[in-house]
Amino acid sequence: MIMPEQGRADAPSLCPQSPSPIVISAAHNWRTAAASAAADIAETWRLWPLVWTLSLFDIKLRYRGSMLGPFWLTLSTAIMVGSIGFLYSHLFHQQVRGYLPFLTISLVLWNFISTITAESSLCFTQAEGMIRSMRMPHSLHAARVVMRNITVLAHNLVVIVAVFAIFHIKPSLASFSLLPACMVWFVDAFAISLLLGTFGARFRDIPPIIGSVMQIAFYLTPIMWSPVMLEHRGLTFALVKLNPFYSLLEIMRGPLLGQPLAPETWAIALAYSAGLIVLTGLVFTRARPRIPYWI
Repeated sequence: MIMPEQGRADAPSLCPQSPSPIVISAAHNWRTAAASAAADIAETWRLWPLVWTLSLFDIKLRYRGSMLGPFWLTLSTAIMVGSIGFLYSHLFHQQVRGYLPFLTISLVLWNFISTITAESSLCFTQAEGMIRSMRMPHSLHAARVVMRNITVLAHNLVVIVAVFAIFHIKPSLASFSLLPACMVWFVDAFAISLLLGTFGARFRDIPPIIGSVMQIAFYLTPIMWSPVMLEHRGLTFALVKLNPFYSLLEIMRGPLLGQPLAPETWAIALAYSAGLIVLTGLVFTRARPRIPYWI
């Protein structure tokens, strides 16, 4: 009787070998995350017809059954400008011809800023159904908010045109700087939508905080009052120079009022915009994969 040799290397094992463990870990590569975030934004740019369609659908749904639709905002803005303009021109001892165009442009532009910031903090939470049910770039929902408010801003421009026609104000050569100013505004609006939308998805206290901050900023920003009123009171540096809303408003408001181009104001506006874009890029790159789990 031949017994099998013990200890031979080529002898088959009677016990199956256990498979090697599979380790699953999250990637912490910033380069990969940044590429995914950039691809997300590029996909939104490619789907701009869908962004336009969804923004129009939002406006139609909001004013469904209304006779004037979004022109109700135009009418309310016109009534506010007419009532407040004549009152505050006497309180501030300003001429109506010079104060009313300033107030009209300021209110129309501020309505755009305040609405963008308020709706941006909810752009992801309100699109919860779409984010969970279909594959779409997350930045599309931020672009949807921006496009919707640009359409409403176009309706409110009628008030500015009417005031200019009443007081026979003609645009000057400084109006050509509106083109780069509009580009800065649109880029900043998209950046703030991504930033506040990401924070709003993670922290549900962001929308009321933003509302309170914007209400305070309305009174601290030269909207109802002119910066000239603070020249002899020592508050110009704190409320004007350090106020990011002032430079953002002034690069649009100044050319419309025929004022010469202010390089200092443009430098401050571009500096704040660059900081906003960098902060938004860092936050969105880090938090983009987590947005579906937060909402």
